[in-house]
Amino acid sequence: MNSIAPEVPVVLTLSSQDPSGCTGIQADIETCMSLGCHCTPIVTALCARDTRAVKESVPVAVSFLIEQVRAILDDMPVKAIKLGYLGPVSHIEAVHTILQEYRDIPVVLEPVTQLAQAPKSELQASRDATKSLLLPLATLMTPDVVEAHELAQQGDTLDACAQEILEHGGEHLLITGTRRTQEHYENRLYGRKGLIREYQWQRLNVLSHGGGATLSASIAAYLAHGLRLLDAVEQGQNFTWHALSASRQLGMGHSIPNRLFWADRNHTGKRGPGGGC
Repeated sequence: MNSIAPEVPVVLTLSSQDPSGCTGIQADIETCMSLGCHCTPIVTALCARDTRAVKESVPVAVSFLIEQVRAILDDMPVKAIKLGYLGPVSHIEAVHTILQEYRDIPVVLEPVTQLAQAPKSELQASRDATKSLLLPLATLMTPDVVEAHELAQQGDTLDACAQEILEHGGEHLLITGTRRTQEHYENRLYGRKGLIREYQWQRLNVLSHGGGATLSASIAAYLAHGLRLLDAVEQGQNFTWHALSASRQLGMGHSIPNRLFWADRNHTGKRGPGGGC
């Protein structure tokens, strides 16, 4: 007879498969595991990439994407959903249709619309579909400054970009890298009524790739544990800062965030100075 195990929060994540382990599904799995959640990873695209760049990416068939997602949602009590790179417009439309049926599950959207070189028309179509179909369903969006400007091309300031993005729907927006100095790195959290909080973190002297995936997955994990959004956002940034500070140079390109930093005896365990203000 199977013993009853204590409940482990399940996080459904959708993203590309990154064989280098920097970002994508690998980042989601490691982050969720590190934070005491069970990750159910859905592969949206297969990639040939190393720690320097993407060589090629191939999206999975949309029918197979739907089958992967349905299999998990029909079987397991998902507590949070993280959306990373989805691929072509057909994938975005399919995910939109499915999420309409699960409006009670918090959704963290990392709006990645490009992995490898693609025609501008395709990129713009993906961005438009993301804005019209995914933003309205998101509990939180986590673009960096570049992605925010891509989603809000009329905005001439970050505050204007935030307003334009949130006009498409969605509840909250965390823009990362809003200000950089030699000492600090700033993120801003917005709600529908404007700026909620600014976060300032010690700037790290590492060239890592995968911070965005780690941040969005960690916030989803904390939401799955039942934290309030503001607490999940702050804890997710703290986790990401530590993972980046413990990054390891395993290839000839970017360093890889160490999402199991707490198991590393050499990690100092200090929190990045700064925080909400």
